[in-house]
Amino acid sequence: MKATILTLASCTLLASIGCGSRGDSEPLPVSTIDGTPYLLTEEPADAQEIIAARASAQDRQTVAVVGRIGGSADPWVKGRAAFSIVDLSLTSCSDMEDHQCKVPWDYCCETDDLAAATALVKIVDAEGKLLQADARQLLKLSELQTVVVRGTAQRDDAGNLTLLASGIFVRR
Repeated sequence: MKATILTLASCTLLASIGCGSRGDSEPLPVSTIDGTPYLLTEEPADAQEIIAARASAQDRQTVAVVGRIGGSADPWVKGRAAFSIVDLSLTSCSDMEDHQCKVPWDYCCETDDLAAATALVKIVDAEGKLLQADARQLLKLSELQTVVVRGTAQRDDAGNLTLLASGIFVRR
């Protein structure tokens, strides 16, 4: 009984935090890095959705993965060219009629499935170093955009998938 109450309380807390306001009023730092070389002009034809890539991609394997930017109230890594993406099979609040959610990219209605349907994207240079620029400014990205990421899979012991991106295609 206590476990059920605790689980219910946790879900309620997550939903209320996730569907709240973003509170992001700081201006983005100005980047001197040109993001153009990281933008792909053609969509990779072999892109997998995140759930499939998490199941099949091997560490250090070259992959193409498609997803929507989101997964939390703030899917961006501040000051770095990194962000999270979510599998296209999950529904954001913006895809629901009459949604009142101020932060639909946090997928607060999908909390049970979110962990297994998310990947971290890190845009890296030719030496594999994370770019020191905000991804929103670098590539003109925003929450809920669908992107196709070309890069190298990086796996951890927990099965999480990070994509060391050499290129991003933004679906319009």
